[in-house]
This record gives sequence, structure tokens and C-alpha cells, in this order.
Amino acid sequence: MIAELGQYALALAFALAVLQVVLPAWGAKRGDAVLMGTASPIAIGQFAFVFFSFAALVQLYVTSDFTVVNVVENSHSRMPLIYKITSTWGNHEGSMLLWVFVLALFGALVAIFGTNLPDRLKAYVLAVQGCIAGAFLSFILFTSNPFLRMVPAPAEGRDLNPILQDPGLAIHPPLLYLGYVGLSISFAFAIAALLEGRIDAAWARWVRPWTLAAWVFLTLGIAMGSYWAYYELGWGGYWFWDPVENASLMPWLAATALLHSAVVMEKRDALKVWTIFLAILAFSLSLLGTFLVRSGVLTSVHSFASDPERGVFILAILVFFIAGALALFAFRASELRQGGLFAPVSREGALVLNNLFLTAATAAVLIGTLYPLALEALTGAKITVGPPYFNLTFGGLMLPLLFAMPFGSLLAWKRGDLLGVAQRLIWALGLGVVAAVVTAAATTGGPVLALVGIGLAAFVMIGSLIDLVERSAVSRVGLRVAWSRLRGLPRSVYGTALAHFGLGVTLLGIVCASTWGLETIAAVKPGDQVTIGSRTLTLEKLVDRGGANFDARVAVFSIMNDGVPQGRIEASRRMFEARQMATAEAGIRTFGFSQLYVSVSEEQEVDGGVAVRVSYKPLVTLIWLGAVVMSIGGVLSLLDRRLRVGAPKPSRKRLAAVPAE
Repeated sequence: MIAELGQYALALAFALAVLQVVLPAWGAKRGDAVLMGTASPIAIGQFAFVFFSFAALVQLYVTSDFTVVNVVENSHSRMPLIYKITSTWGNHEGSMLLWVFVLALFGALVAIFGTNLPDRLKAYVLAVQGCIAGAFLSFILFTSNPFLRMVPAPAEGRDLNPILQDPGLAIHPPLLYLGYVGLSISFAFAIAALLEGRIDAAWARWVRPWTLAAWVFLTLGIAMGSYWAYYELGWGGYWFWDPVENASLMPWLAATALLHSAVVMEKRDALKVWTIFLAILAFSLSLLGTFLVRSGVLTSVHSFASDPERGVFILAILVFFIAGALALFAFRASELRQGGLFAPVSREGALVLNNLFLTAATAAVLIGTLYPLALEALTGAKITVGPPYFNLTFGGLMLPLLFAMPFGSLLAWKRGDLLGVAQRLIWALGLGVVAAVVTAAATTGGPVLALVGIGLAAFVMIGSLIDLVERSAVSRVGLRVAWSRLRGLPRSVYGTALAHFGLGVTLLGIVCASTWGLETIAAVKPGDQVTIGSRTLTLEKLVDRGGANFDARVAVFSIMNDGVPQGRIEASRRMFEARQMATAEAGIRTFGFSQLYVSVSEEQEVDGGVAVRVSYKPLVTLIWLGAVVMSIGGVLSLLDRRLRVGAPKPSRKRLAAVPAE
């Protein structure tokens, strides 16, 4: 009965999505306040039904209802509760339901918190959201129904893919979807502005918080996915330029460009057409990522669908929204009034430069991702575009962008003094050079470019703090007044500084882990030793341990560093009975910001030994710590009262003064 109620709720949500498109849009066209007013309650109602449907699917998994096909194919009665819950979205049908759940959630949030939006704009925004929801709800109902029954019902399920049986699945996909789907709000605002034919600084102020929230979630989702691959797949890498990874990186780059472009639009009423285009591009890349992952085009641990019918359906959705949005953009963009002018050397100019590099980097990743697929589709030839291409193109575009970043925050609006800013950044540049020189003296080997990366990371981190020092005027007014000034700064100033600082931290981690990491591979038996750097690992024993739905063979190593014990580290191989699949569980020990990483192969029957891969990754945790710092910066900016959803309401004093005037 729960499955039928869940499916019925989806059908009702689809009906409400259709109404959410028709009634508010028709009301906005005719200027009918009553019809426009239906947008909010319909959006909230749609979310309620989608929430009920999603909760119903979770309940089916928790109770191991093997009369439902989706539960049979992706669950097992002996799985821990957390994996039963995460199995809900650990498959194609459930992941698409999560996609629609997040979409409906954002629509409901606009309905609830968008009270300051003009009625016509809000009606159009929610109508666009309803259109997107209707498309994906129809996709679920007609091609990917998660509530189909199985008759006769089996006694046991087939288990979830063992690689997905990890706490990372509870965090990574929801965060990623909150970022992916959150960009639909920016898209809806862009389409609404084109339909209305009016866009101004207030529009930028309304769209920025939604874009910033999506950017924060997307940043955390990408970082969590990187760390999950790092410790779960047993390779010890944090980024492989896999097409699925690229599918999440491209919307992040576009959203980053959109955030900076919206700042220019809000402050200077400029870059209107470009900002609208970026809002369309960011969500279009999210849709493209959904198509790549869910259509079966790619074979990956992330991709669940292999039915051509599903791929064609998603492709139709992709073409409809992207082509339709770009056609509307081409038709109406010329009618949008251009904004204010500014000098090339100014904060606006720096933000435009930022946009150029980010969009070029997005294009480079897009070409590298789609070219092999297009070539195979047209000629049948299979090629792989690997890290050398991406490192050269993407890295070559990001390095000058990172160098220019500290300058942008210090330049004045409209017209800046580049020489003056360079003088203020001289300390940051000098300390960056010192960091590179000290690194060269303290290390052996490594390319010169790595030293440049170290210096650049230090320059970015220190440069991001220079703006705060300048605003405090500590050299002129003393510590007490400077502290008072810092306390009075808007939260968005701290948010910007933290986001830029976090990017420098991530760059530092990438350079150190990639350049000065150590790795050794050896065959060992109990009692044998493996040496890596100053550390020696001794295989103490191989033991059997049982899990809820797997058996594990665990290798226990003791760690010595220059004769000093540093504890133990365990790595294992797990065999999952239901699927007869084995997984490698890496052992990781953290020392400061660095990590010792151990993975083992299956035990050899002849001599009882195992092949072990041991890696030492200096400062590798800074890669993900930097992403967390960037996200904290985004949250701080969201907490700034100037970035509250909607245009700011006039104060009571001002309202009271109007009649007197």
C-alpha cells in the first residue's frame, strides 16, 4: 500500500506542476493578481506530495519490502540501517526522485521566503520551476518509476553496489544535488527576466543568495565526492578528470563566474546580458551532467541507467530547456538596456577578467569531456582525453586567474589604481617568494612549476587577508580602533576573504600532494616490513572479521617513525556475499595535514602474503579543508543582511517620515 501511495503522490505532484506552469504564467501575462497568487500555494503543495513520495520510498527500503522491484535490486535485509536509507538514492530511480525532491524544495523555499519579490517576477520564476519539475516528474512516472511491484516477491534482495555501501553516499549525492538543482533558481530568475523584459540591480540582489547557496552546496558536494573516491576506491587519488567528475566541476565554474558577474550588476548596473547568459549556462551544465550520468552514455560507479529509452527522454528534456532558454535569450537580450560604464583597470574590470578565465576553463573541460563521446558517436572510434590535456588547459587558465585574484579585491569601483594596489600587495608577493625559496631549500626534487604553485598559494592566501588589513587601517588608527572597524565590516567582506583564502589552501594541498608524495608497492607476509620515507610499516597479522553483509580479511600494520611507534593502521578486502563482489578498504592515518595511505590486494593462496601499496601524501588534507573554508566563506556571505532574499524593505522610520514630507 505504501508503494501505491508513493506513486499516487507523484502523480498528484505532476498535476500540480502543470498547474504551477499554467496559472501563474497566465496571470503574469494578463496582470491578474489572483492567478499570480496561486504560484506559492501550488509550489508548496507540490513539494508536500514529492516529500511524501520520497518518504514512502525510504520507508520501503527501511522495512526491506521486497515486493518492490527497486528495493529488490538495491537492498538486502542484513544491510545496516544507514545503507538501507542511502540505498534510496543509490540507484537510478531513487536518485531521480531525490533530484525532483530537491527541485520541489527550492521551489517551496522561493514561495515561502520570496515575499519581497514583485508578484509578476515571482509568478514567472515559480512557473519556470514548475515546468522543470513537470518534465522530470513525467520522466520518473513514465520511464523510471521507483514503485513498481515484483510478483512473485523474492525472499531476499540483491544488495546495493558494495562500492556505494559507505557513509559518503549519505553525504555526497544530497550535497551535490542541492548544488546542481539549486542552480535551477538562478535559471528560473533569468528566464523570468527575459519574459518580463526587465532586469536591474534589484534582480541581481534577488538572484545572488540563491546562486550562493547552490554554490556552497556544490563546493561541499564536489569536495566530499573527491574524498570519497580517495579513500573508497583504493587508488589514493583525489581527482581523475573522470567525465562524471567534470560534470559537477563545470556547473561550479559557471556558478562562480555568475556570482562575480552578479556583483558587478548589483553594484554598477552593468553586465546584464552576460549575467543572464551565465545563469542559463550554469543550470544548462547541471542538466548536461544529469544527462551524462543518468542516460547510460557513461559507464561509471555514478551512472545507473542503461536503458536507451531513458537516455532519449533525458536528452529531450535537455534540448527543450537549453535550446528553449538560449532561443529566448537570443530573442530578448537585445531589448535589455545596457548598464554603467567602467574603466578596464577597476574592480569591475577585474571581475570581468575573472569571468573570462572561468568561462574559458569551463569550455576547456567541456570540450575534453564531450569530444570522446562525440567522436565515438560519429565515427565509432574510442579515445580517452586524460589528465595531461586537462592539467595543461585548465591549469594554464587557472594560474593567471589565481594571480589576479588578490588585485581584484583591492581595486576601486569604476576606476582603480593598479600600481597602488601592487604596492599594497608587495608584502604578499614577497612572502610568496619566500615560501617558494624555503620550499626549494627544504625539499629535493620536484619541478620548478611546483615551487611557483607554492608561492602562488601563499600569495593568494596572504593577499586575501590584505583587504581586511586595509579596511581596518591598523597602521594609522591603532589596534583598538582597528578592531572596532573589523567588527563593523559586513559579513560578506569576511566571506569573500575566506573563500579566496580557502582556494589558496586547496592549491597548496594539490601542489604538495602531487609533487612530493611518496609511494611504494611490495609483497609482504606477516612479519615483513615496508619502508616509505622515514616510516617503517610492519605487517603484524592477517585476521578475519565479519560485517553485517560481508566478510573481511584485514591486514594490521604497525607504524614506526625513526624508531618511534606511531600506532597501527588497518587495510582490508571485503567480500559481499549477495553480489559476490570484493572491495578494497584503504587504511588511512593522518599526521598533521598529511596522511599515510595503505591498500592491500587479495591474500595469495601459495604463501599467504599480500601485495600492499603504501603512499605518503604531504598536506593532502588541505585539498578538502580549503573547500570547507571556501564554503564557510559562502555561508558568511549568505548571513550578510544585504544578501537576504528579496529586495530590502524600507525601515519603519522611513515609512513614518513619508507622510510628514
